[in-house]
Amino acid sequence: MTTADPSAGAAPKIPTTIWVLAAAAFIIALGYGFIAPILPQFTASFGVSLAAAGAVVSVFAAARLIGAPGAGLLVDRLGSRPVYLTGLFIVAAATFLVAFAQAYWHIFALRFIAGFGSTMFTLSAQALIVRVTHPSIRGRANALYASAFLLGNIIGPVIGAALSFLGFRLPFAVYGMGVAVAAVMVWAATSTPRGRAVLPAKLPPMHVREALAMPTYQSLLTSAFTNGWANFGARVSVLPLFAAAVFANGGAAAGLALTAYALGTAVTLQFSGRLADRHGRKPLVVSGLVAVAVFTGCMGFATTFWSLIIASALAGVGGGLMNPAQQAALADIIGNRRSGGTVLSTFQMTQDAGAIFAPIVVGMLAERYGFAAAFASCGVIAALSLVVWLTRGQETRTLSTQGIKE
Repeated sequence: MTTADPSAGAAPKIPTTIWVLAAAAFIIALGYGFIAPILPQFTASFGVSLAAAGAVVSVFAAARLIGAPGAGLLVDRLGSRPVYLTGLFIVAAATFLVAFAQAYWHIFALRFIAGFGSTMFTLSAQALIVRVTHPSIRGRANALYASAFLLGNIIGPVIGAALSFLGFRLPFAVYGMGVAVAAVMVWAATSTPRGRAVLPAKLPPMHVREALAMPTYQSLLTSAFTNGWANFGARVSVLPLFAAAVFANGGAAAGLALTAYALGTAVTLQFSGRLADRHGRKPLVVSGLVAVAVFTGCMGFATTFWSLIIASALAGVGGGLMNPAQQAALADIIGNRRSGGTVLSTFQMTQDAGAIFAPIVVGMLAERYGFAAAFASCGVIAALSLVVWLTRGQETRTLSTQGIKE
């Protein structure tokens, strides 16, 4: 592992720490995809309503939102590494225990606890990426990490479907053990004396009020909300309903549309990080917002299977363009020599808020005004963020290399 030196002229290779974090992210996402399809069914097997079964999914997201400020403070006060490892072990233990649940409230409580652990390791992983990555390869590093998560999310449900004969309980035990293995792997990779030198226990914090004074951070919050609203919230919750209402085989159409989105994102991530490092963060974020505004906003007008697939894939391209550039810009603002736990947590909370509220609002719009209006709301929100980025967002690629905010 090598420390990030902003003053260095030549861009180094991606640090070993990032590869380890990416491998852990793949294992975590793989396991989540493994249990996601069966979680509502397992919950419903306790004789609860469909709303109660769905609540175990929502409570995880709610715990992430509630826990983000505290997780950010922990990163600032204790350092990224201990918070990351503690978060992973919390998720591992809580998920493993779901396999032994004897009542609905057991699952509900354990998923709430797992949500806290999830926000701890998510925030601290991003803080670790900020700290150990040279400014000139931040786009590539974030694209690698995002690709690992995405690949796990794609493969996980396939494995889960193939092993559905194992029943409801065993997958949770397997996932819990998998996350524990990921935690041990990261602990071993960062516990050497050299690793401790790279990851000091504490850095001076960057305060949220300082970040909020920056127009680019304000712009980042709008695109984070857009990402949560359109890509994590509305698309996942409303697209299956739209496909079921419009197409003869709605379930298959929805599944293939979601896969097309993931593939569009996966392909784009292979080059978007390099483009963000070479040409700047702002052009990639702006391009991504344009794609999300157009293709997610128009998705409700799809009348054929292929028009839905193409729109989904191109919307995925928008997400793939935007995400690494956003994370790189956020890292540029924080810099390598400060801890940005609360700055990162505010960004994550904004994105999570979009993901939580979008299914409710967009669902209400679909029910009252139709799916075209529902998806158009995503286009409007993306367009508003685009205006903010064009008028206030500034390029941050050279921020750290010039010594600013370090």
